[in-house]
Amino acid sequence: MSDFRLGDVLDDYCVKCRRLTNHSIVSLIAAKAAKVRCRTCYSDHDYRNEQIPPSKKDLKKAALFNQVLASASPPGLGPEPAVLESLKVESLNVEALNAEPLAAEPLASEPLLTEQPLDPPPPRPKGRRKKA
Repeated sequence: MSDFRLGDVLDDYCVKCRRLTNHSIVSLIAAKAAKVRCRTCYSDHDYRNEQIPPSKKDLKKAALFNQVLASASPPGLGPEPAVLESLKVESLNVEALNAEPLAAEPLASEPLLTEQPLDPPPPRPKGRRKKA
């Protein structure tokens, strides 16, 4: 059935219904359907060759996956120098940190926090609530 005519019925993805439904051919270009009309919601749109478009969520997942694959290096070769530069951490002086004792007393600028007992919640009424 290669010859299409105006008004022929074929299946296509409806943008408005968001599902595969019957469509009528509205316009033809070079003996192929160009525009179709959904027979459920009567909306006109371009013929999509019965292809359901991927969801935006799937497209985002694929883009993130490709980004991870591009940044990953083959095993055994180690990371690339550009990756090492982005991961560079300033060196810490560990000996100086170990030599200084940690302050056990709070600083004068910090207010002292004291624990205060909380009041218990009020008791809940028993039984059913009456409708007004």
